[in-house]
Amino acid sequence: MSRRRNHTLPGKSCFDDIYDQPDPRAYFRRLAPLEYQIPHHAQPVFRHVHTARAAIPGHHGPVAILDLCCSYGINAALLNHHLTLRELYEHYTSPDAQACSRDELIERDKEFYASRRRADPIRVIGLDAAANPVRYALDVGLLDDGFTEDLESAPPSEPLRRAMAGTGLITVTGGVGYISARTFQALLESAQLPVWVAAFVLRTVSYAPVANCLAGHGLVTEQDTERTYPQRLFTDPTEQRNAIEVLTAAGADPTGKEAEGRYHTALFLSRPDGRQPGLDILAAEAVAQLNG
Repeated sequence: MSRRRNHTLPGKSCFDDIYDQPDPRAYFRRLAPLEYQIPHHAQPVFRHVHTARAAIPGHHGPVAILDLCCSYGINAALLNHHLTLRELYEHYTSPDAQACSRDELIERDKEFYASRRRADPIRVIGLDAAANPVRYALDVGLLDDGFTEDLESAPPSEPLRRAMAGTGLITVTGGVGYISARTFQALLESAQLPVWVAAFVLRTVSYAPVANCLAGHGLVTEQDTERTYPQRLFTDPTEQRNAIEVLTAAGADPTGKEAEGRYHTALFLSRPDGRQPGLDILAAEAVAQLNG
């Protein structure tokens, strides 16, 4: 749930107005009542997966993450700072934040993030079709590099191709369905390192076309079948009904998940082979850390 939408997924509410604002205040105000939480679940998973990817022999130097549909740099904020998603909601919906100009908010955020920076930050590159969020994330120092490009309609620029040279992990927490295998194909064609892909995908969206694309580049895709990850509350009964109809038609069971009032996502991890610890182990460790 993190890029400018060129269209809305069938049956899903549209939030286009909050995805390309000069700063993230409207984003957090709108999503707080809906309890949007995928970056919260992704925070420990992405760190665990990055650690596993960085441990692969044969590469010297840091292994960068390219965060697809990066929006305002929320995944980068959680990856590289001692912060929770709840704290980000509180930070951006507070009266003090609402009273700031954009320039004042940027200065406030620079100090906010600098005071919480982890000692072991990961290099994060952001990619999004929307210009304002990427600019904000760069201005406050959340992204090491950022690109405003739509790979669904145009090939990657030369600077983006160069940025892919040091990328070993692609992450995404809500864009699949708005972006397709076309975007992944363009990025992997530019890769120079073995690239893993970690994706949280709505259960109402098929990941098969992306997984098939990744298989063409030698990547084997696993799904975490032990659990699903809540995304947000439905906006209304119509949205819930549409989601349940899509899942039922696909042979999936919404009981205890979408039937209880929330979108749920599945976690997928694609790697060159299966010799590393399985996704079930990585996910279980991450969930234990989250709950601990």
